[in-house]
Amino acid sequence: MNSDSTAAAGRESGPGTLYGIGLGPGDSELMTVKAARLISTADVIAYHSARHGNSIARSVAEPYLRDGQTEERLMYPVTTETTDHPGGYQGALDDFYAESAERLAVHLRAGRDVVLLAEGDPLFYSSYMHMHKRLAPLFDAEIVPGVTSVSAASAATGVPLVEGEETLTVVPGTASTSELLFRFRSADAIVVMKLGRTFERVRDALREAGRLDEAFYVERASTTVERVLPAADVNPAEVPYFSILVVPGRRNNPMFEPEPVPGELVVVGLGPGHDSWTTPEVRAELATATDLVGYTTYLKRVTPRPGQRVHASDNRVEAERAEFALDLARRGARVAVVSSGDPGVFAMAAAVAEVAAQPRWHEVPVRVVPGVTAATAVAAAVGAPLGHDFAIISLSDRLKPWSVIERRIRAALGADLVIAIYNPGSASRAWQVGALKHTLSQTVSPDRVVVLGRDVGGPEQQLTTTTVADFDPAVVDMRTMIIIGSSATKVVSRAAGTLVFTPRSHHPVDSDDHTADHSAGQLLEPVPGGTDI
Repeated sequence: MNSDSTAAAGRESGPGTLYGIGLGPGDSELMTVKAARLISTADVIAYHSARHGNSIARSVAEPYLRDGQTEERLMYPVTTETTDHPGGYQGALDDFYAESAERLAVHLRAGRDVVLLAEGDPLFYSSYMHMHKRLAPLFDAEIVPGVTSVSAASAATGVPLVEGEETLTVVPGTASTSELLFRFRSADAIVVMKLGRTFERVRDALREAGRLDEAFYVERASTTVERVLPAADVNPAEVPYFSILVVPGRRNNPMFEPEPVPGELVVVGLGPGHDSWTTPEVRAELATATDLVGYTTYLKRVTPRPGQRVHASDNRVEAERAEFALDLARRGARVAVVSSGDPGVFAMAAAVAEVAAQPRWHEVPVRVVPGVTAATAVAAAVGAPLGHDFAIISLSDRLKPWSVIERRIRAALGADLVIAIYNPGSASRAWQVGALKHTLSQTVSPDRVVVLGRDVGGPEQQLTTTTVADFDPAVVDMRTMIIIGSSATKVVSRAAGTLVFTPRSHHPVDSDDHTADHSAGQLLEPVPGGTDI
């Protein structure tokens, strides 16, 4: 039996229908034709009200009411005040919703259709939804959508709310300050509902996020007493609950006046795989950049906005790419240099910093915005193998000789560190992973844990937990991250899934200790002819 059949089986025979009617934002003429028709023909009209008894919803619907209809006023026991209910504020509301639902159920069982009025839209921050959740499993229910206060407030400003690829974020003013700041800093366009006594805290958060001067305050949108003001000019003591803050997207917002900013270069990391691993801070930097610079493959992960210039290049020209980006910034461009993962881990941040250290670019501002790096992404995918001390080593010998790489690997093994191996191999570097296995076989026990994570966070993600003895270098390519456990790293098979972890307390395995100490003693000698870079 499907879910619809199950719901129908629980319904009472011959009942009336519950209609959740969206009234729109306040102007009776903004109601839909269907809503007006159902209100005028319903047996029962229900609406919520505060304890004073007046109902804005009823006043909006009044032109469509007719004589002889039964009215059910659902009066809240509390609004924002305290209560002596044993369950507290939420307990009082839960009891109220249960009692109200039963009042409406009496009519529905008797075959009478019930229209429950909802300001705005019934399923958008509306009291109707509390009745719907309790009654829809038992009776037929139909939602009639309405114009939301968001649309009315946006119309009141006369400014396009979002255009093109801009996104809209709707936030309740009752959210925590930290949540408000996060949303305000990462959003293109913003709407804040549920103001009233929350207004001052919301306005402070907008100010801290640098968005206050872009915000409109709209009070009682679409009604004859509608007010529209810059949010900075509003007296918090005069803000009613039926008010809203609107921050239109910057593409059209006349209140947004970007300060003249000299050219600058910011190096950003997209994260290792899925777009959800790109931080809001990185997204904001990408959105405000005039120019995007980076390796072709990484830039394909970014959707440029109209007017943004994209400069793609090969992965082996890091210094030239850095010089090009710094030159753009020196001429006044806001340049985002794009890396995968974290830009400071074997990526473009170091290359940019090295070039920017030259006197000719000393006046160009350079910033680095971090990203999720591959080592932590792979570790998280299997558990916590980086739970104790660890080293990160690149297996690429393009910028340093293999002798240095091998010496560092042996030193890390000798110190009994977990090792995260970046850049293990490519089409032109096929032997290094085999050399790594040879070193591991000489240095640690054959049951030492090895984790292989390929395209973690991407569509072709593959995870393998193996040992030094069973580790096959042939399966490793440039998109693979290798994590070599310490002597304490464990693999635990569980019914809910295998976990790989390294305990935070250090308890080395004796079988590895003599090998590690022996190899460490040899590793501290300099490599003849080696260049440590």
